[in-house]
Amino acid sequence: MKKIMIYCQNLAGMGHLVRSAEIVRSLVNDFKVCFISGGQFIPQFEMPSGAETIYLPGLWQDGKILKPLDESKSLQEVKSQRQQQLLQVLEKFEPDCLITECFPFSKLKMKFELIPLLEQVRASDRPIRVVCCLRDLIMTQPMSEQARARRIKGVCEVIDEFYDAVLFHSDASFQRLEDSFPAVEALKCDLIYTGYIAQSPPEQPTLTADDIAGLNDNSPKMIASVGGGRHGYALLSAVIDASSLLAHTLPHQIYAFAGPFMPEEDFARLQQAAADKPNVTLRRFTSRLIDYLEKAELSISLGGYNTTMNLLRTGVRSLVLPSLSKDQNDEQCIRAEKLAQLGVISLLKPEDLAPKPLTEAITTCLSTAHTTHQIDLQGADNTAKHLKRMLTAPVLEAVR
Repeated sequence: MKKIMIYCQNLAGMGHLVRSAEIVRSLVNDFKVCFISGGQFIPQFEMPSGAETIYLPGLWQDGKILKPLDESKSLQEVKSQRQQQLLQVLEKFEPDCLITECFPFSKLKMKFELIPLLEQVRASDRPIRVVCCLRDLIMTQPMSEQARARRIKGVCEVIDEFYDAVLFHSDASFQRLEDSFPAVEALKCDLIYTGYIAQSPPEQPTLTADDIAGLNDNSPKMIASVGGGRHGYALLSAVIDASSLLAHTLPHQIYAFAGPFMPEEDFARLQQAAADKPNVTLRRFTSRLIDYLEKAELSISLGGYNTTMNLLRTGVRSLVLPSLSKDQNDEQCIRAEKLAQLGVISLLKPEDLAPKPLTEAITTCLSTAHTTHQIDLQGADNTAKHLKRMLTAPVLEAVR
């Protein structure tokens, strides 16, 4: 059985982890998989069974600054430990394929450990395919033309030196790589569109008492969710503020999920605000979000990749507020605006977050008809098929 080693680093939210876990789920029946996670551990998050999961000493990003999750250690100490551990895993696992999630198109702060890893792969006596898995939108933040040119040049150099393929997790009829990375023709490797990756329900779902109660609640539901939660306080606060008006007009129960990474002080403020709102159930996290969306009349959410795919998969009526974080806003705006043009979702703007306009937006969205779409959501299965073909083809060392 061929072996695949997958590197994933979630720095701010959990989107990269969710997408990578779905790829792992598609691979474990046909490959031996070693999954390397470098971000914050989420106890409630269920990794697919059948894969070996290794956790590096955790790093996260506070604004532009990389920080250890273990505050007793210096950044340099954690970097050194991670670099050594990665090389040791590579030597012990002996993969036939290494996948880096997003790097080198993004996650550039991780080059301290990924370049040595790629160099070790290249120096190996065994042929090891190297693949980048890439989401639909990259390099969307404003930057000068000179900075953009340097960034593009750096990406092309690393791809050309180390990589055999880029698996682009998008539908070519909806979002093409050249829309956000104009130097596609300069990449000297295979570029493969896989379709979007949509999350599957857990294999062996663990139902908490809260989930049993929530999913068995037969009242009409609205689901408010903010992904990992670091940038979701404003939206959930607005939903809770509007809940009093909604209670007089709509018989819905609002289930609000704050995310595992929302700061404790923000979550405490939301708990206080929701305490006297009988139509609001506030929780940190559920592994059964898709099940809630399947039963919901309406979703109110941010516009991250995985949240958006959940909305497309379930077909729930959706109000989407692109993240207010300047690090995520451009990417989420582009995706959400294109989907709104197709009539698949409805957009929220910051000025809609006051109780009255938000209540009006919710009422309007609930009255709209469901809209279908033709966007390919089979990205995980297609990724597995492409990797099967790649790993059965002969490696031409002269080309590398």
